[in-house]
Amino acid sequence: MSIEIRVPTLGESVTEATVGKWFKNAGDTVNADEPLVELETDKVTVEVPAPSSGILGEILVQSGTTVAVGAILAALNEGGGAKAQPAKSEAKAAPSPPVQPAPAPVAVQAPPPPPAAQKALTEAGLEASEIHGSGRRGQVLKEDVLAAVASAPSAVHEVPSPAPVAPAPVTNVVAIQTAPALRAFPQEARLPAAGNDAAREERVKMSRLRQTIARRLKDAQNTAAMLTTFNDVDMSAVMALRAQYKDIFEKRHGVKLGFMGLFVKACIQALRDVPAVNAEIDGDDLIYKNYYHIGVAVGTEKGLVVPVVRDADRMSLAQIEQRINEYGKRARDGRLSIEDMQGGTFTISNGGVYGSLMSTPILNAPQSGILGMHRIEERPIVKGGQIVARPMMYLALSYDHRVVDGKEAVTFLVRIKECLEDPQRFILEL
Repeated sequence: MSIEIRVPTLGESVTEATVGKWFKNAGDTVNADEPLVELETDKVTVEVPAPSSGILGEILVQSGTTVAVGAILAALNEGGGAKAQPAKSEAKAAPSPPVQPAPAPVAVQAPPPPPAAQKALTEAGLEASEIHGSGRRGQVLKEDVLAAVASAPSAVHEVPSPAPVAPAPVTNVVAIQTAPALRAFPQEARLPAAGNDAAREERVKMSRLRQTIARRLKDAQNTAAMLTTFNDVDMSAVMALRAQYKDIFEKRHGVKLGFMGLFVKACIQALRDVPAVNAEIDGDDLIYKNYYHIGVAVGTEKGLVVPVVRDADRMSLAQIEQRINEYGKRARDGRLSIEDMQGGTFTISNGGVYGSLMSTPILNAPQSGILGMHRIEERPIVKGGQIVARPMMYLALSYDHRVVDGKEAVTFLVRIKECLEDPQRFILEL
């Protein structure tokens, strides 16, 4: 019996997707629930599993094609896989052990390397099968190729050379040995002919997620009257609190005590004091939201996603940390759902994990505020008439000036500063 593989319902307001990678080819044997194809939507990447075991028939839609919800992607011939293999082995003239029906199909084939990784493989003279992939389902990434080349010094001698070793090229070999980051690339790529810029370019089609990120961020700039205000916070009290209780906290709740949970708590207190930052414009109306769905920006291999901690004001610090930790793992594995990223009222973005000293984050429309965290570094400040070193962090609040006045924006940041410099305010809700 033939089963149609269709584009599933992708969530509220999502009507189409782009076909990504096919994990199976026509004629391949598949098991029930084994991923067949990847679909890229405006918000998430979704894998379409096989509804039952069988053999994949004709693939009707190729990678890169935009399809609507409900469109037919391929057909699956049900029950034609595992049972057909023993009969094939009986027809062979030479005796061979019978093929086991289950083990062979169970192994999930690793997805092909992305274009950047494939280019690095070609230049290094390697095959994907020779490298252990760190991506989803063992996919080989560009970083894996570079790491493999860097860990094998003999690979330098395998780089194709256009001419025999001569006195002049010797300096190039020395340069390669003193700059390991260049080992993976052939000499021709490092020293292209003058004016041959096209040979050094790589053209990759933007994913739907990247297109959506670009469009939404630009729309936010074009629509909102966006402004950013800054403050700094002494992180001494928070760092001392974390150092004192982190081991007990982890044993009790099974999750590490991080800074993000404390920032979420501080933002909720500030949003209660300055409700305009938690509001949004709807036509000629302002909607003030008396609930706190805090979005936490997470950087992934495919782009920025913002899962939402819903009703964060009703959660304990441990519950917030657990939810953020869960979202982080699911984001890295590409398992976030559309529902996980809808309905946020305020967003926190932590550029400090990448070393950012200061930034002006862009609003996550239709929200009216986004907080930017940055790296912690010791700086001299004046305390009690004395110059002392303190672990300081710059905070940035980007806000929609149509909704939030300057006084409210500054007050909001001051409330966060007060909460973090005196964490007892969390307990007393001050």
